[in-house]
Amino acid sequence: MQVTRDFSHYVRAAGAGVQHIDLAVEGVHCAGCMVKIERGLSAIPDVTLARVNLTDRRVALEWKQGTLDPARFIDRLEELGYKAYPYETESAEATEVAESRFLLRCLGIAAFATMNVMMLSIPVWSGNVSDMLPEQRDFFHWLSALIALPAAAYAGQPFFRSAWRALSNKTTNMDVPISIGVCLALGMSVVETINHAEHAYFDAAIMLLTFLLVGRFLDQNMRRRTRAVAGNLAALKAETAAKFVGPGEISQVPVAAIHPGDIVLLRPGERCAVDGTVIEGRSEIDQSLITGETLYVTAGQGTPVYAGSMNISGSLRVRVSAASEATLLAEITRLLDKALQARSRYMRLADRASRLYAPVVHATALITILGWVLFGASWHNAIVTGVAVLIITCPCALGLAIPTVQTVASGAMFKAGVLLNSGDAIERLAEADHVILDKTGTLTLPDLDVINAADIPADILEIAGRLALSSHHPVAAAVAQAAGARSPVVGAVEEAGQGVRATVDGVEIRLGRPSFCGAEGLVGLTDDLDPEASIVAFSKGPAKFIFSVRQGLRPDAQAVIAALKARNIGIEILSGDREPAVIAAAHALGIPEWRAGVTPADKIARIEELKLRGVKVLMVGDGMNDAPSLAAAHVSMSPISAAHLSQATADLVFLGRPLVPVVSAIDSARKALHLMRQNLWLAIGYNVLAVPVAISGVVTPLIAAAAMSGSSILVMLNSLRARGASREML
Repeated sequence: MQVTRDFSHYVRAAGAGVQHIDLAVEGVHCAGCMVKIERGLSAIPDVTLARVNLTDRRVALEWKQGTLDPARFIDRLEELGYKAYPYETESAEATEVAESRFLLRCLGIAAFATMNVMMLSIPVWSGNVSDMLPEQRDFFHWLSALIALPAAAYAGQPFFRSAWRALSNKTTNMDVPISIGVCLALGMSVVETINHAEHAYFDAAIMLLTFLLVGRFLDQNMRRRTRAVAGNLAALKAETAAKFVGPGEISQVPVAAIHPGDIVLLRPGERCAVDGTVIEGRSEIDQSLITGETLYVTAGQGTPVYAGSMNISGSLRVRVSAASEATLLAEITRLLDKALQARSRYMRLADRASRLYAPVVHATALITILGWVLFGASWHNAIVTGVAVLIITCPCALGLAIPTVQTVASGAMFKAGVLLNSGDAIERLAEADHVILDKTGTLTLPDLDVINAADIPADILEIAGRLALSSHHPVAAAVAQAAGARSPVVGAVEEAGQGVRATVDGVEIRLGRPSFCGAEGLVGLTDDLDPEASIVAFSKGPAKFIFSVRQGLRPDAQAVIAALKARNIGIEILSGDREPAVIAAAHALGIPEWRAGVTPADKIARIEELKLRGVKVLMVGDGMNDAPSLAAAHVSMSPISAAHLSQATADLVFLGRPLVPVVSAIDSARKALHLMRQNLWLAIGYNVLAVPVAISGVVTPLIAAAAMSGSSILVMLNSLRARGASREML
């Protein structure tokens, strides 16, 4: 019977006729494994991307749509010596837990055997320099073998299995020299015991495994820790939603069955599964993931809600605008995954160095053995020295030097409200020394605000806000928001292009154009408020009022500009707005250099001018017209409210209303770049010092194992220092 494998459920469109799948891969422990997998998969025709994430042992694959069956990738990975299956967060975590428990069992057995073998070895050591009989020494050696051999057979499985898979596929990985070293030490010990020799190395071999398992167990747990730093967005995703399928009839359906235009019920205590707009009800919601605000937001008619938001109190009816993989939360998840899978310049450098590991280390160990024999050493001593070289030169530290920093820094940036959209964005952002800011939507909030609301009588503001609820115009929405209106005026009529009117207590009220409300004479008075503001008039009988509506500056913009100046970063505003509005923003923020009325071509010309002077420009912009300048800059950022094209072009995207993530990202990037360089020097320095010492014969296999594990742990501990996202600048 032929069995077919259908993985189409795990495949998603990646745009431009490309499909994408994530696979979980077992047995990936080093940069050598990454290189082998990426090369093996990239060799398949029509594959456009094969990228391994060492931190969560996941490979991201992209290929031309309709040309390949995903099962082929799993078969190819099996040929390379790796077991693979579609990546799912829950199953991947369960596999990690199971592997962690297995490593812990292996470590326990190895440690128990080590203690007992060491206890038997002490009398042998002391007896060899005193009066122990050869028969007694042989007895202790055989007893040590009885403990060490079965313990090593079980505890060494993580290394032996991986090495066997690699060798059976005519390749090598870092577990091959480790396995060779352990087997050589045990084999030599058995031979020495049979020949009644004074020395055996059961204690060294089993203790070697213990040290190696300690290092691997800590390595795996630190990987899980760095992934936790990056944020667990899966916990924010609701799998089902209460969908209205008829008048008063609700059905709990999977998110995949919900489409734009559907209406769902969001009950108290539930997490929203979709993006949409509240059409009925009132509640408080927690949407700190998107807005960055930790305080609950009052939600009523017209309030936007996003997937991942938590409903706190009342029930809400929400009209769906996006669901499943089209939500903002899904986009954030994809950006975060893309950042963790991306390759930076330093990571590519570390990969190239690790790629040379297998041939170089085996050649070095062989030359060491032959060299010692040629200089008169015994084969026994030469092999022991060769084993130490095999073990001490493991490239774990080099393979972990960059990806661990990138993972932890990505998580720190995410906590600070920044998502990476490019592999080398961290390095380029760390080099930025000049910031160009767009005004509209970047320095200002995307939402409109009534800047003279405090000057309007409370009763007038309240009735105007209620009338504004009956209009679809964004300026009217700003009036309703300023008034905190929740219930519209009954019987209101909207006149297209003019405004909305109604009758309350026999008095006509109107909201809209000044001419529609008979308030033309008041328009000139608004110049004192803001010459760039939009004007909406309100009339109640003979009483006339003017609302001045415009985008306000982001609440922390002034503090952010001060923080950038404190870091010796140049700042200027390039805006397409008219001069009075740009002057007002520049003066309010203390930015002496600004240009108004600039076109996209003007922005690019200015960026190129700065580039010729050696300036590294960070462009922060919002909107379609900023996409070319975002691409032209050394590095770029966009707010989450930016047009889709701008987000796709920008190297980083920041969430929420505050502007502080711009400074947080710069500080995190600078710290991460410093740690990447530190880790590379630590890894290189370790090998420069350790290899000659091992070749000289000073280092035993036991000490080599401790040194190898210690170097990897040191690199990972140093990487965890990248967690310090800097929001301290305010």
